[in-house]
Amino acid sequence: MAAISQAQCSTGDTWFSHMKRFVARVAIVLNGRFVFSLIMLLLIVGFGFLGPVILRRPNPLVTVGGLYDAPSSTAWLGTDNFGRDVFTQLMYGTRTSLIIGGIASLVATFIGLLIGTIAGYQSGTLEEVLMASTNVVITIPPIVILILLSIALNNRSIEAMGIIIGITSWPWTARAVRAQASSLRTREHVDIARISGAGTLSIIFWEIVPFMLSYIVMAFVLQLSSGILQEAALSMLGLGPTMNVSLGIMLQWALLWESVRTGAWWAFVPPALLLTWIAFSLLLLQSSIDEIFNPRLRRA
Repeated sequence: MAAISQAQCSTGDTWFSHMKRFVARVAIVLNGRFVFSLIMLLLIVGFGFLGPVILRRPNPLVTVGGLYDAPSSTAWLGTDNFGRDVFTQLMYGTRTSLIIGGIASLVATFIGLLIGTIAGYQSGTLEEVLMASTNVVITIPPIVILILLSIALNNRSIEAMGIIIGITSWPWTARAVRAQASSLRTREHVDIARISGAGTLSIIFWEIVPFMLSYIVMAFVLQLSSGILQEAALSMLGLGPTMNVSLGIMLQWALLWESVRTGAWWAFVPPALLLTWIAFSLLLLQSSIDEIFNPRLRRA
């Protein structure tokens, strides 16, 4: 009993030391690129979720002018092919794209974390089966699955689109998590927890997952960026969410109604720039988070 009590104390000290190192890393890196990328991301989120409320734009599908009217005091970014305000659509489209990307990243990260952690901790036949399934999914081009699943749905809601994108994006997360879990299962604190009588689920959730938070956070950010871009690609193919406006759907409308040929730049440049801004801010955030957990990447 004394040995077990001492082992539990040692585990607590290990966890406390890990948290102290994490706080110290955050204090060191919480500046520069991290703050800049976080501000950019908050501006995007505020534009999509608070913009329509503050500016009192309740409906993005209301006609306010003619075909591709130029920007004016009435329509700040002009109108689209049906005379609808592009600026209002941009706010609602940003919100839709963020929601779909958020759902997709949650689903993909959860599936990848679940499969990768179990495969990494439980070696043997179960690991081989899980990783073989992961490798099979990797060999199938995700865009093919996305197109087939999108066509099969009669009503492509925002939630359905997010889930579809998420269930096709988890394999690389599972492989990365599995590698980390395989390394962590031989650590001292895991052996101590096993000797103390902790069950498999308890060890996974309290001794394995907390030490992979860096990979989980970075995987979530990358999955969020990937989900938003994949939604845009599907929408441009005509397989986006129905009865909703997204950044990809705005680009699809611009292409269908030949805004590029007619010179109506306000119909396709703003959504394209906003997609670029979102992807850039998320990738910058991911790289700055990587510096928090990896001292070798920190700059003077």
